[in-house]
Amino acid sequence: MFGRAPKKSDSTRYYEILGVPKDASPEDLKRAYKKAAIKNHPDKGGDPEKFKELAHAYEVLSDPEKREIYDQYGEDALKEGMGGGGGMHDPFDIFSSFFGGSPFGGGGSSRGRRQRRGEDVIHPLKVSLEDLFMGTSKKLSLSRNVLCSKCSGKGSKSGASTKCSGCQGTGMKVSIRQLGPGMIQQMQHPCNECKGTGETINDKDRCAQCKGEKVVQEKKVLEVNVEKGMLHGQKITFPGEADEAPDTVTGDIVFVLQQKEHPKFKRKGEDLFYEHTLSLTESLCGFRFVLTHLDGRQLLIKSNPGEVIKPDQFKAIDDEGMPIYQRPFMKGKMYIHFTVEFPDSLNPDQVKALEAILPPKPTMTLTDMELDECEETTMHDVNMEEEMRRKQTQAQQEAYDEDDEPQGGQRVQCAQQ
Repeated sequence: MFGRAPKKSDSTRYYEILGVPKDASPEDLKRAYKKAAIKNHPDKGGDPEKFKELAHAYEVLSDPEKREIYDQYGEDALKEGMGGGGGMHDPFDIFSSFFGGSPFGGGGSSRGRRQRRGEDVIHPLKVSLEDLFMGTSKKLSLSRNVLCSKCSGKGSKSGASTKCSGCQGTGMKVSIRQLGPGMIQQMQHPCNECKGTGETINDKDRCAQCKGEKVVQEKKVLEVNVEKGMLHGQKITFPGEADEAPDTVTGDIVFVLQQKEHPKFKRKGEDLFYEHTLSLTESLCGFRFVLTHLDGRQLLIKSNPGEVIKPDQFKAIDDEGMPIYQRPFMKGKMYIHFTVEFPDSLNPDQVKALEAILPPKPTMTLTDMELDECEETTMHDVNMEEEMRRKQTQAQQEAYDEDDEPQGGQRVQCAQQ
């Protein structure tokens, strides 16, 4: 019939792929395919090509008509189109229809059909550093859409609806806009007649409670628990609490923590930083001051006898930083950054008094003759930020002036002939 006798391998290979004999029953084929498909599914790290082969073999052998053609004439007959053809369907569609959804959860392969998921609702939640240090609970009132209880989200008394004539039931319309000669832009947007639902409801049949909208508004109070040690930008999620819609998996309400600036403390991870200014006398002779912590405790901060605090110096206090999230009994460190405020000037008597008690100044080893050869200089105060801005502006102006200068020296004009 085909001009040549089929090879033996042409009518046995599919059975070998599934690991069953040629007289296997439909139940045997189903069991073999199920076991092999799960083992070789790409989502489980299996070989994609092997998975495709399994699906194709099962597609052929599970169809009585295709199996009879395959057993009698082999693969070539299917490829040439006998009995409905041998064109392979999507292996993921076969797998999904066979199992009624993926056995791995999550709605099956990304190529399978999934129920549409509603959008998440994101709310910023402002919190103070004290809230993140001690933990807090905030009650928030929100409005959301829920399925109408009277019509169970159908929008009609009878539950009946008709396909929208405006979009032919697709819920979407396409509009074309002329951009220029030979140029058009095609845009897709929700149908305004059915509001993207793809169906319309008879006015007399509309639900009296939701007016055919299928959803009604509900006010709900959510209690948001901010735990100790949570971070700026951290999310607190309420699953399935966003707007409801028919045939849609409800999205989540997500609160994103936004930490407000604190006038005294700065946070870096699990550590706290505190700025404190000392007078020159305090830095040299010792100091004591009271620090009010984020939880209201009064901490006495003092230097050791004889200790000198240098400008820009840091000191650390263990276990007085931020609580560690989900381990609130463990805390980071508190770092105190000291700046020293120097007097603007000293009178001669103060200079003499300080010289008498402070370590002696280093003696100058230059001779009088060497000093006479030195040139005296005069120092003046300067604001370095302004100085750097001035230099940058000057450099930009010089570069601009160089660009305006003619290149290559004097220009030579050609005389006209």
